[in-house]
Amino acid sequence: MARGKDIDGSMSVPTFYGKELRWKREAAGLSLETFLEGIFYSKTFLSDIEHGERRMPLDLARHADRVLKSADGFFERHCEDVRKARKGAHAEYFFDVLEMEKRAQEIEEWDPSLIPGPLQLEPYIRAVVLASHPTYSEEEVAAKVAARRERAWLFEDQQAPETWLVLHESLLWNPIIAPADMADQLAHIAEVARKRRSFPQILLRNSGAHPFMMGTARFMTFADAPPVMYTEGMYSGQLIDDPGLVRQYAKAYGRLRAAALPPEASLKLIEQASEDYRNGKHPNRLE
Repeated sequence: MARGKDIDGSMSVPTFYGKELRWKREAAGLSLETFLEGIFYSKTFLSDIEHGERRMPLDLARHADRVLKSADGFFERHCEDVRKARKGAHAEYFFDVLEMEKRAQEIEEWDPSLIPGPLQLEPYIRAVVLASHPTYSEEEVAAKVAARRERAWLFEDQQAPETWLVLHESLLWNPIIAPADMADQLAHIAEVARKRRSFPQILLRNSGAHPFMMGTARFMTFADAPPVMYTEGMYSGQLIDDPGLVRQYAKAYGRLRAAALPPEASLKLIEQASEDYRNGKHPNRLE
């Protein structure tokens, strides 16, 4: 991975922790490969930790203390503190993705059942959050709404990564919020897409069998690191960085995009659905 030597440890607790790991590793004269001997983590994974972009797993923290001969168990003792420092309104399993998306050059995404988080407006977010966490207090829901809206820059900023989205047609015809709110939500997607930083494609409901019929997919590519793929369930998420597996998933995503409508036709379909909701014409729901 071609990265600069400097790490700004003042940026956050994870970068301070990662910088300390790198300093001690290099002081011991160990390369990334040598340091990882005897434990099954990749060089990319370790480099991301040193840059504060991934969490340190407990077994790797213990390995660091053994290899670096930390008599006080520095890395294991502070591992949980670093994890807590990153906690917020986002799920813990999503932390690594949050860090990575800040430096992604391109993002490609597929979701068969939900509009991607950074494109969601408050009524939609509230509905999604309460569906999976019905006992949340109003304060907890508000925190989730604020955290999700903070990521809107991924689609709305001119300096954001170029983003391709494949969405299932059922997202248009099966509203989870009131018609007026659904009209606003779809109009927002169209407005963002018209800025030409995000390119949605609709996979029609009669498309037949297609890749990713089960689960979500999110690909991120970088200037200085190999691509990764992230998939998520209701209460868990998995980041995949094995090069061969990522390539296999990427090929499947290419076939998915080929099966979907082109961006302009997709955009018109989204705008038409928004207008129908606005005019009281409920689009034909899936039977």
